[in-house]
Amino acid sequence: MIRSRKLHLLILLTSLPLMTCAALSFGQQPGPAQGAAKKVGEALDTTGRAIRRGLQGAGETVREGFERTRASVQNMNVVSRVYSRLHWDKSLANAMLDIEVKAGGVVILRGVVNDNEAKARAVSLAADTVGVAKVIDQLSLSVPSRVIPAQPGTGTGTGVDTGPATTTTTQPGFSRGR
Repeated sequence: MIRSRKLHLLILLTSLPLMTCAALSFGQQPGPAQGAAKKVGEALDTTGRAIRRGLQGAGETVREGFERTRASVQNMNVVSRVYSRLHWDKSLANAMLDIEVKAGGVVILRGVVNDNEAKARAVSLAADTVGVAKVIDQLSLSVPSRVIPAQPGTGTGTGVDTGPATTTTTQPGFSRGR
């Protein structure tokens, strides 16, 4: 779109001297030629207005691009600040966190933390960071695993509880096949 505007402006600017010469030559002739000169003058005015509108539109496009870039850089700064605060906090050392910043300083925290205290600490640290207006908490708690000491001659010997075991009990007089 910007290229087509530039091309349009280039064509208009190169045709401007030709229109001016034509307008001047028509202006010296008496009679109906003066009406033609007036039409050429109006065309020049219209061309000038079109150029002005094109330049104003280009200025708006540049301003919008600058605002988007500035907002993106600001979001990167907020991500860096929040990350630093969460990364260096000892209570969040084992947490796996993902930080996303939306427009307006909205921070979304995702990931897994060990307990409710760590979750509250992460949200608090993010909320108290410069540039953060709102924190959306999408953190989850990790499921604790139980370690069971291995007993000689049983199970897999890994010492990790893999869940409830399936056992089959047979009573005298009954068999599986029937």
